[in-house]
Amino acid sequence: MKKLALFLFTLVCTAQTISAQTSSALDQHMKWWREARFGMFIHWGDYAVLAGNYKGQQVGRGGEWIMNRAKIPVGEYQQFAKQFNPVKYDADAWVKTAKDAGMKYIVITAKHHDGFAMFKSAASKWNIVDATPYGKDILAPLAAACKKYGIKLGFYYSQAQDWNNPGGAAARKIATEGWPNPDSAKIDAYTQANTGHWDPAQTTATMSEYIDKVAVPQVKELLTNYGDVAVLWWDTPTNMTDEYAKKLQNVLALQPDIITNDRLKRPDFPGDYKTPEQKIPGQSELDGRDWETCMTMNGTWGYKSYDQKWKSTETLIHNLVDIASKNGNYLLNVGPDATGQFPQGSIEGLKGIGKWMKVNGEAIYATQGSPLPALPWGRCTKKVNGNTTTLYLHVFNWPTDGKLLVPGLKNKVNNAQLLAGGKTLTTTPGQDGLVINVPAQAPDAITTVIKIEAAGIL
Repeated sequence: MKKLALFLFTLVCTAQTISAQTSSALDQHMKWWREARFGMFIHWGDYAVLAGNYKGQQVGRGGEWIMNRAKIPVGEYQQFAKQFNPVKYDADAWVKTAKDAGMKYIVITAKHHDGFAMFKSAASKWNIVDATPYGKDILAPLAAACKKYGIKLGFYYSQAQDWNNPGGAAARKIATEGWPNPDSAKIDAYTQANTGHWDPAQTTATMSEYIDKVAVPQVKELLTNYGDVAVLWWDTPTNMTDEYAKKLQNVLALQPDIITNDRLKRPDFPGDYKTPEQKIPGQSELDGRDWETCMTMNGTWGYKSYDQKWKSTETLIHNLVDIASKNGNYLLNVGPDATGQFPQGSIEGLKGIGKWMKVNGEAIYATQGSPLPALPWGRCTKKVNGNTTTLYLHVFNWPTDGKLLVPGLKNKVNNAQLLAGGKTLTTTPGQDGLVINVPAQAPDAITTVIKIEAAGIL
């Protein structure tokens, strides 16, 4: 019995050591990504020529999905590429815009679901070099600009859906408005029954052939020809199998430090982080895994000429703060037009965020989520240094009585100050938490940050 007990004890200790080593390796692997907190998503392709319009009609939720939504035949759709000539594309200006906004990484659609590659590819002539009058690879100058400005570069790649290269999958999007009680089970069943192609040209090869002849070779090209690639952002694993996913995952060995999301093939290929889309999870939805919210600045990913519903700078900043307060990253999208320019609404929003981040970036970068209960006036992020915790209180709603209550904070406070300008604030311990005496008017109308140095680890 003693020998068995000793064996079991050794086994447990070994398992704990391996677990600790695995956790440590994961922490190191994800370090830059967790510290970045803020990145730029770029949805750009030949679909920008259509700008959400087809045959004189606005296509609902068109953008990068317009070929699928309007069921445009392959031959007809490929003719639009002959009009794609983004002569105003300036990779240096794009990356500088991202950097000035406070972003630390960029993820661009190297190939979206329409199968059009934004790079020179030997695997398919359906690419920006061979199929357009522009005739140049746009990823190479982007990679060079990212290196120049110290921005990490990532590639979005649609590994399963491909509506132009034969054999690629095609999910038929459906509208459920007007359905009586359209629960997820009904939608899933309907989608499964209506998934497929609309043009015989799409079915002249099998998906297995597509994976071997297009997807795997193109991912190899992306991970070979552009230097360090920080992120591989898979999307919509329609009809994916474990066999296909393994083939694609094996290619990642070309970039040992690459970080991947959870969309290669669920649930057996979870990647490094989760990807809620167009929403910020509530605390009850978080499970301890790394996560990143991807979100548009207006209502669309790919460029649509008529979408002018831009989120305010206040909303964008509050989203960033809310996400950071929950240990997440914010991947904010820009959809350039067919000439290669960012829409004016995107430029204005990014400038607004950048202005705020220049002053308050310390309260976002390399922070951890809030240790405090829900705050009625805003959010909190933190940093731990030894036996001291720095709390950053992001005040959305400034108190009218000049007193800000921080509920549940009982630790000794060594210092409290406005992050912008460094003005010292007085504090008073209270029964319900710490009370901070603040100016009558909020120094920042959008979000004022108060920095607190508290004793102990929170």
